[in-house]
Amino acid sequence: MTNRDRLLGLTVAVLWGLNFLAIRVGLDHFPQFFFAGFRFLVIAVPVVLFVRRPDVPLKWLLLYGFGFGFLQFAFLFAAMNAGMPTGLASLVLQSSAPFTVLLGALLLREKVSRRQVLGITVAVAGMAIIGYDRFQSATLLPVVLTLLAGLGWAFGNLGNKLARSTEPMRLMLWMCVVPPLPMLAMSAAVEGPTAGWSALADSFSVDGWPALVGLAYVVLLGTIAGSGLWTILISRHPAGVVAPFSLLVPIVGIAGSWLFLRETPSVLSILGGAVVIAGCLGGMARAGARVRVRQTAEPCPIRSNTPAST
Repeated sequence: MTNRDRLLGLTVAVLWGLNFLAIRVGLDHFPQFFFAGFRFLVIAVPVVLFVRRPDVPLKWLLLYGFGFGFLQFAFLFAAMNAGMPTGLASLVLQSSAPFTVLLGALLLREKVSRRQVLGITVAVAGMAIIGYDRFQSATLLPVVLTLLAGLGWAFGNLGNKLARSTEPMRLMLWMCVVPPLPMLAMSAAVEGPTAGWSALADSFSVDGWPALVGLAYVVLLGTIAGSGLWTILISRHPAGVVAPFSLLVPIVGIAGSWLFLRETPSVLSILGGAVVIAGCLGGMARAGARVRVRQTAEPCPIRSNTPAST
C-alpha cells in the first residue's frame, strides 16, 4: 500500500468517526426515523435519475439495502436518541464484524478458522464489559439497540457479498434507494406524518442551521465521500489490508465526542472498547497475510469489505 492510499485510509477513518458527531447534531433537531430516511432520500433521487442500476439479482440488492440502510440506521438512531453516547455508539457498532462472520458461517456455510473464533470471543467479551458498565448506569437498552444495528449491518454485508457485483460503487449508490420509503413510512406512523417535514423547514432558520450542516455532512462526507474512498481502496488492495483502518473509526468518534460534545467515557467502557478492537484486529491478522499471498481480494475474516458508512 502506498503512502497516498494510507492517507486515504486515515481520511476515511476521520470522516466516518466525525460522522457520528454529525448524526448527533441531526438527531438533536430531526425526528430519528425521518432523519435516517431523508439522508438516504437525498442520495436516492439523483441515483435513480442518473445512475444505471448494477447488474445484480434484485433480492440481494434489497437485502443489502434493507440490512445496511434500514435496519442498521433505524436501530442506531433509536439507540442514540435513547441516550447512547456518541463515541460509544461508534465503538459498539463494530459488533457488525463478528456478526458478519457468524452469519456467514450459519447461513452461507463459510468456514470459520480458530483465529476467527478467538477474535470473535474476545470481541464479544469486550461488548459484555461495555454492556455491564452501561447496565450499572441503568442504560442497557441503548447498547442492545446498537448491537441490533450491528446485526442489521451484518445482514447487509451478506447481501453485498451475495450480489457479487463488479461495480461496487454503483451497488453502494443503489443500496441507498432501498431504505427511504420504509424508513419514511415508519416515521409517518411513529413520529407523525408532518413532524419530520416541519423539522426540515425549521432547519433553514437561524437556530436550525446546525442540523442542516449535520445532514449535509452525513450525506456528502460520511456516505458519498467516505464510502467512495473506501470502495477505491478495496478495489486496489486485499480487504485484509484495508479493513484495519475501520478500527480507527471508534477512536476518532470517541475523541471527537470528548472534544466537541464533552462526553467522557468511563474507564470500564474504554477497557471494553480496547478488548473489542483487539479481538477484531486479532481476527483479521491471519486473513491479511493469506490474501497477500494469494493476491486476491477475499473478505477479511472478521470484517466485511462493505463500506462502513454511518
